[in-house]
Amino acid sequence: MKRFATVALTALAPISWGSTYAVATELLPPDRPLFTGVMRALPAGLLLTALARRLPTGAWWWKAAVLGTLNIGAFFPLLFLSAYRLPGGVAAVLGSAGPLFVVGLAALVLGERARLRTVLAAVAGAFGVSMVVLTAAARLDLVGIVAGVVSSASMAAGTVMTKRWGRPEGVGPLALTGWQLTAGGLVIIPVAALVEGAPPALDGKAFLGYGYMMLINTGIAYWLWFRGIGRLTATSVTLLGPLSPLTAAVIGWAALGQSLSPVQVLGMAVAFGATVAGQLFAAGTNTGTNAQPFSSAEENDRNISMDLIDGPVRR
Repeated sequence: MKRFATVALTALAPISWGSTYAVATELLPPDRPLFTGVMRALPAGLLLTALARRLPTGAWWWKAAVLGTLNIGAFFPLLFLSAYRLPGGVAAVLGSAGPLFVVGLAALVLGERARLRTVLAAVAGAFGVSMVVLTAAARLDLVGIVAGVVSSASMAAGTVMTKRWGRPEGVGPLALTGWQLTAGGLVIIPVAALVEGAPPALDGKAFLGYGYMMLINTGIAYWLWFRGIGRLTATSVTLLGPLSPLTAAVIGWAALGQSLSPVQVLGMAVAFGATVAGQLFAAGTNTGTNAQPFSSAEENDRNISMDLIDGPVRR
């Protein structure tokens, strides 16, 4: 039952990320994806770090920088480059290949056994997503394809290395998330300044959109994601990824007036079924010592509490 609750809470992260497109198109300034990346990551990272009241020490300065670059700083710009160079459907399919990267890296780095049924679940998830988002008019662009593949590989490597390095003793996922978001936001700033120039003027809708992006879509979502990595296997967490494009499709249909064809509905069922099957397969897998959560559930709860109540800050 505890595992089910952990999976359900972790799933809220990709579900939240599925709202990014709708919020960006309806509330945010157009054609400023890198500025949006900075506004998502840096304020959220600073806020979470302030709440946790902990800074990295020793080797965790460079480890936090590496994780922040893989999960945020490199991932966001490459993802946006892919989205600009490719139709959204193609970019989404490349992103849905992330679980396959994680399965391979987890086997090499963490010792998680790459079982055939898990690989098939990841392939089925990507296939289902392709049924939802690909169109006959989809065009291919080499730069966009490379950017999309590398962005998926970057996030996959970040997920695996987050699992591999764990957390410093006495540090909970709130602080670790804050460190990574801060580092990632700092990495994006010079890229955004070089490519997009000065920040745009913001109106009330933009402030509302960036507030949602910072607090819900990034701060809380990434905290849940890294919390899940601490309690589940890396493969189990990444197999939740297809929920993001599926959520985007549902929001597009329900809120933006976009239609869904029978093939798309079937694809949603395939991708969702693959996601559920992947979690069932992962639940019954004995992954070995290196693939176990890097601390017990009780220790995680204690560390989360330490993050939130250390010093004068109180929950």
